Amino acid sequence: MILDTIAEYNPIYIQMHNNPDADAIGSGYALYRYFKDVLNKNVMLFYGGNIKISKSNLIYMVDMMNIPVMYVENDDLPQLDGDNPILVTVDCQYGARNVEKFHCENIAIIDHHQIEIDNVDTSLILPNYNACSTVVWTLLKRKNYEITDDLHVASALYYGIYMDTNQLSEIHNPVDYDAVEELPYNNALVKFLKNSNISLDEMEIAGNALRNYIYDAEHECAVLKTEKCDPNILGVISDFLLQVDKVNVGVVFCDMGDTNKFSVRSCVKEVDASELASYLATGIGSGGGHIDKAGGYISKKLLEEKFGDMVPEAFFSKRLHEYFDSYDIIYAKDFNARLDAFKLYTKNSMNIGYVEMTDVVPVGTPITCRTIEGDVELTVEEDLIVMIGIKGEVYPTNKAKFIRSNKLISDTYDFNSCVLDATYEPTVHNRVTGKKYELTKFAKTCASTGSVMVYCKPLERGVKIFTTWTKDRYMRGNEGDFLAVRSDDIHDCYVIEKNIFSKTYKEIGE
Repeated sequence: MILDTIAEYNPIYIQMHNNPDADAIGSGYALYRYFKDVLNKNVMLFYGGNIKISKSNLIYMVDMMNIPVMYVENDDLPQLDGDNPILVTVDCQYGARNVEKFHCENIAIIDHHQIEIDNVDTSLILPNYNACSTVVWTLLKRKNYEITDDLHVASALYYGIYMDTNQLSEIHNPVDYDAVEELPYNNALVKFLKNSNISLDEMEIAGNALRNYIYDAEHECAVLKTEKCDPNILGVISDFLLQVDKVNVGVVFCDMGDTNKFSVRSCVKEVDASELASYLATGIGSGGGHIDKAGGYISKKLLEEKFGDMVPEAFFSKRLHEYFDSYDIIYAKDFNARLDAFKLYTKNSMNIGYVEMTDVVPVGTPITCRTIEGDVELTVEEDLIVMIGIKGEVYPTNKAKFIRSNKLISDTYDFNSCVLDATYEPTVHNRVTGKKYELTKFAKTCASTGSVMVYCKPLERGVKIFTTWTKDRYMRGNEGDFLAVRSDDIHDCYVIEKNIFSKTYKEIGE
């Protein structure tokens, strides 16, 4: 574990990126407390560059949480006791353009951005996490470090996640959700910081941005560019943009130096803002969030490598057009498939999990099933069964269909052996009480009987399916995935990913 490797050194210099934000400060401070208080190391938390922390909310954060941040103006690290130093960059990568370079023989990296530096052996870079504070929270939790708010560590981590996800609107990883829900932060303190976020100058930036826009009348979407600003200002502008008539989808972005930070908003069910953000950033950045609010960033270096001298305004407009032209929409209740274009398949017999939801919560309870693929919102009915697929995904069915398709297995359900990539175990959240349940603790084992056949065909282009269970949120399929229709209910259609199709289905007659 990377914390154990770092702990072999003393002193420990924890460096944030130039002009650090709340996520860098929060994650850096949590590491500072762990190494200082638990391991009794000599530790320094610092940053370099040409700009000192000046935003009002960050000044309040540092002062009110008593965070010992140092600003180092020259290239020399202050001397700390110890003869085997290590420099740990947090929320950034040693040698990147937004990090002042301080010489140290031993280097470590803890970050959540796209990998820019790959020659540092002691590195933990998790680009699928929304905040570095989540990465640090996960590491400390594994070390059984009790994160209380006595030293403001919980509040610093929470606020770091809050700010780096545009007020929690851009979260797409279930681990980030878990961190937000489990951190025992000081609500009054964080509330004060939330309301100290925008300056008068930033209010003027928002006003100026709204005067210039690119509008696509066919798809009722707009693109805005702002002056360089705090990323959360993008969210403020995006929220306002969506209130404009005939604007159902909005993208607001600004130049942040090495990256173009962007914010996405959608008020129509046919466009999932999280998916659109991920699409915009594919291969050149990172994006994600919620169904109606999302965001991300584009690496300017990768943008130039892949798109030449295309300006960001043109890039976002181009990608939006490509996105809207990349899919068809299917509403399952009205769908009448031309089955002559399909082949008939049956499901392979393999052990999977199922949960009778009335074993977890009472009938009528609104729940959120959280998986690595995102959240699924349901209301528990008497015959609701939630299946746990071989990717750890969940999908609902009713008892009648379940019995027709599956046989019960006496073996105890084991998530790790039944799932191909067990990176996150699905959970269920009671939306009334807030209580969380580990779905696998209620799961039993079943296997397909092969008695119910499925019509399938490979997709030649993308598709969005509003299933009979998820009428307000679609299932996305991409070219090469398979469109499936149950033979006993032609309105029960869904997508099977191409990388698992051959492992789970076989053609009739093979």
